[in-house]
Amino acid sequence: MSALNSTHDPARRSWIESANVGNADFPIQNLPFGAFVRDGEARSGVAIGDRIVDLRALHDMALLDGDAALACAAARDGTLNALMALDTRHVSALRAALSALLQYDAPARSRLESSIDAVLPRMSDVELTLPCAIGDYTDFLTSLHHTERHGRYKGLADPLPPAFKSLPIAYHGRASSLRVSGGAVRRPHGQYRDAEGNVCFGPAPMLDFELELAAVIGRGNELTQAVPIDHARAHIFGYCLLNDWSAKSIQWFEQVLGPFLGKSFHSSISPWIVTEEALAPFRKAAPRREATDPSILPHLFGEEDQRNGGLNLQLFAHLSTAAMRRVRIDPVRITHTHLDNLYWTFAQMVAHHTSNGCNLRTGDLLGSGTISGASDESRACLTELTHAGKNPLTLPGGESRIALEDGDEVVLSARASAPGAVSIGFGECRGYIAPALPYPPPFNASAHGEQ
Repeated sequence: MSALNSTHDPARRSWIESANVGNADFPIQNLPFGAFVRDGEARSGVAIGDRIVDLRALHDMALLDGDAALACAAARDGTLNALMALDTRHVSALRAALSALLQYDAPARSRLESSIDAVLPRMSDVELTLPCAIGDYTDFLTSLHHTERHGRYKGLADPLPPAFKSLPIAYHGRASSLRVSGGAVRRPHGQYRDAEGNVCFGPAPMLDFELELAAVIGRGNELTQAVPIDHARAHIFGYCLLNDWSAKSIQWFEQVLGPFLGKSFHSSISPWIVTEEALAPFRKAAPRREATDPSILPHLFGEEDQRNGGLNLQLFAHLSTAAMRRVRIDPVRITHTHLDNLYWTFAQMVAHHTSNGCNLRTGDLLGSGTISGASDESRACLTELTHAGKNPLTLPGGESRIALEDGDEVVLSARASAPGAVSIGFGECRGYIAPALPYPPPFNASAHGEQ
């Protein structure tokens, strides 16, 4: 498990001034990893303030040695997978070396400053991309409040599935439609029941966001080799924000085995992976359970996980509409929740996922499920915020919503904080709803793999 070290020192400041601004997402204590395109080339980097350390350019300057140099070299191909697959000591060494190079009185400061645009381009001058190749995506259902509410909305006699308090429930998602934050989320077509109960096909009328946190797997496990709970977090490279966009009208009609076309049209993640090590100051006890809840089975119970499996992490969703932007009304915060609202920890998710011998691989993504709490403000999707459409959400300017409309933009953010530590952020996970395309679309030979 990650321990506190010099990279967490709250007194440490960077010579990159934007990293020292109050409430900066990426102070020197964070140093999250990501990927970007620069001059047509794929690159990997580390965020610091409003700039990115280009790991290929840094490697070519020969300022690193030992494990840090090895880790930096592993990220030269423009994706993080090779770096993430290394032993955690290599990533820790690279973070320590970067922290030393970027601190205010670094001996190499003048050399780096003289080449700053080559080695540390501004984030606004590059295109951020998916941080790694994601081969598999599993989405969990770990908020008791979210699960119970949706069970009631569907009219289930027992709104909470019997297995919920015994294991982390999940479904296998679609990795091919995961996209990095930004740009359009196209309204999908699908089958659903209309107001009269007829089954019809067309653009989904009830589109929703879902605020989640996702773990990104670093080192995987071999097929048949389960990951014990006490070692589960060592397999997590870091975390990012996830918006599990949902076409609820499609999902609720089709769902028998689990979500399918109501989810697979688009999922968004934030571009920066905040490492396990960066989050060490914000660790806390696992979320509290009721005394009447069933005991955790031994393979999902770890003393260390119970002491430190939680995070002091607040999460937010903001919404703006096309009409709000036209008259320059700021996005309105519609959700403020906390990771305490998860019933299961990420270590328990990893341990359960592999308990049957399933092999996780580097770059696999594990979503937490919608992080909804008991209070109105902590409801982390529009379905819950509007009580399944019964109480429309009122917005500035007189608009209201029971579902996302074309032109709406949702921005997710998160902030980790703890006494005595410098607070860190995750960057934004944003997307706006674009109108559905005509159906069937005009035939495009290249899109179908034809010459």
